[in-house]
Amino acid sequence: MAQSKKILLVDDNPLVLEMMGRALFKEGFECMKANSASDALILLKNEKPDIILSDYHMPDINGFEFRQTLLSSPDLSDIPFMFLTSEVDNEVMLEGINLDAVDYILKDTPVKVIVTKIDNFLASVREEHERTLQELSRQAIALGLRSVPRQAPNITGIEVDIWHKSFQNYPGGDFIDFITVDEQYTFAVLGDVMGKKWGAWYFSFGFLSYIRAAVRICIAEGNFSTRSIMQKINSVVYHDPVVNDVLSSLSMLLIDAVNGLVRYSGAGDLPMLCYNKQNDAVTRVQSAGLLLGLMPDGDYDEIEVKLNTGDQLFVLTDGLIDSETAEGKKTDYYSFEIAVQPFWSSTFAEFKNSTFLKDKANNQVDDCSLIYLKKIS
Repeated sequence: MAQSKKILLVDDNPLVLEMMGRALFKEGFECMKANSASDALILLKNEKPDIILSDYHMPDINGFEFRQTLLSSPDLSDIPFMFLTSEVDNEVMLEGINLDAVDYILKDTPVKVIVTKIDNFLASVREEHERTLQELSRQAIALGLRSVPRQAPNITGIEVDIWHKSFQNYPGGDFIDFITVDEQYTFAVLGDVMGKKWGAWYFSFGFLSYIRAAVRICIAEGNFSTRSIMQKINSVVYHDPVVNDVLSSLSMLLIDAVNGLVRYSGAGDLPMLCYNKQNDAVTRVQSAGLLLGLMPDGDYDEIEVKLNTGDQLFVLTDGLIDSETAEGKKTDYYSFEIAVQPFWSSTFAEFKNSTFLKDKANNQVDDCSLIYLKKIS
């Protein structure tokens, strides 16, 4: 996959903006252009470039003020920033460097030199990210930390499987867990902490610990209600100052292997896709619950689904239905329904090798995860 080279150009001079944009486009950059810091901030609400190249002398908000605004925003402060200006005053240049700008490029610098500077910097950033990823992965493995199990549990009479692909191969905010109570009952959970990569991955363990604790406490009390367990989790998250600002969805299923039942509660999650073999019909099962920690009472419900032989369930996160288009991010649940339709009469292993999932793995916009259930006897 080609490395991303998206750059945001900010300059109040339309001629400079157009000429620089054309030159960088010829060198393989995807150029976002803004003729003011205010316009740039609007663009940054929807798109995040790999680097920002900004003029210093601009009306209303100058380059330094623009940079200070970015540094004060947790979502934008980590975007590499370069100044592009005609200013040659050493004190002014030093002030820019003190604002964590990675370079200060004069406007009369040849475009080839500018491109080389940017390319070299982005290459070094990617190398550092790769080294960090490898080190963190080694540490996670050493500590036995996993937010997604290696495989699903064996449940008598019910086939259970999972499919997971993290965004850009970084551990992310999606998490899956199975909690086996006995031969009859198994809990399955699928969650999605908002955000990507390591930050979301870190918080996923906080949510997992609360979920596991709530399930164990309720089981000890003889309470197997997914609705009440969900409310217990929500209450803890809502009152925890560490995670109450970190939103997460959650799908919780209690699988009753003896009676062929699945009890389901959701917190801001996607509908569960259900296939009824006898009627050859597909339905969406939607919960009413709010995202975890959003409100003291998440208004959770509990839905019971009876499984007969051949019936199937898919529980998924939004990475499987989201895609990037020319108009921006697109969400299309129906596309997943269409993709899985030819596999109702085959196996989940075949679906895991489908063109749809291969395309998702190669063109992700977020972590992708799903849990699959099928009544086999």
